[in-house]
Formats: sequence, structure tokens, C-alpha cells
Amino acid sequence: MLVRIDKDPERDGLRHTPERMERSMLYLTRGYQENPEETLLGAMFDVAYDEMVIAKDIEMSSLCEHHLLPFFGKVHVAYIPQGKVIGLSKIPRLVDVFARRLQVQERLTTQIAEPIESAIKPQGVVVVVEALHMCMMMGGD
Repeated sequence: MLVRIDKDPERDGLRHTPERMERSMLYLTRGYQENPEETLLGAMFDVAYDEMVIAKDIEMSSLCEHHLLPFFGKVHVAYIPQGKVIGLSKIPRLVDVFARRLQVQERLTTQIAEPIESAIKPQGVVVVVEALHMCMMMGGD
């Protein structure tokens, strides 16, 4: 890819780019090695209330699966418990598990909601993702 773009992959600025890119891609896609259900284990608690639980403004960044360009923004998660809640610190962790995979925003929202639904069977769960997509801003096709 570098040869096609620059013609001189051995120049100083590019010499170690393949290794850096490999490390970067491993980090940015580490969500494939993580189990979302295990993320929630040990963080579910019995409750006697049914007031809405909201975790908002969770920072998120991911890679568009169509262009391998970043998209980033905020995630908001809300649910109405039905006897169980999830420790609030686990919700951003769950967001990260799915964001660290090649993604599209629409699927990301569903993937975050499903393990919550499965783990605690709330009365309802909603996930909203607000994101800026570099593929749209920079002119991806």
C-alpha cells in the first residue's frame, strides 16, 4: 500500500510505518478478543426499584468496516431495571468491547443493547450513538 501511495517506503518517515500500523490495528480491533458477556459477569446486582438507569456521554471511537477510517463520538445507554442492575463502570467497558471491532454505527447500537438485555432482562433498554464519521467527512466512497 505504501509503495502505491508514496513510491519510497524506505524513507525515514515511512520505514517503520508497517510495524506501527500493525500494532495500531491490533489495538483498535482488540474487541474481537474480548467476550461481552464476561465483561458484565460479577457486576450485576439485585435491586428493588424500577427507576431508569442512564449512562451518558460515554466516549467511543471505532473503525468503519467499509473504509477502515475512524468514527468517534458519544454513546448514551439507558434501561429500566427489573430486579437487577449492571455496575455503571461496566457499561463503558461494554461499549469499548464492541467499538474495538470493525463496525458500522447501526450494528454497534444493537450489539451494546443485546448483552444488557440478555444479562439483566430489563423492562427496556435504549442505546443512542452520536458519531462523526471520517469516511463521510474526508470523502470516502
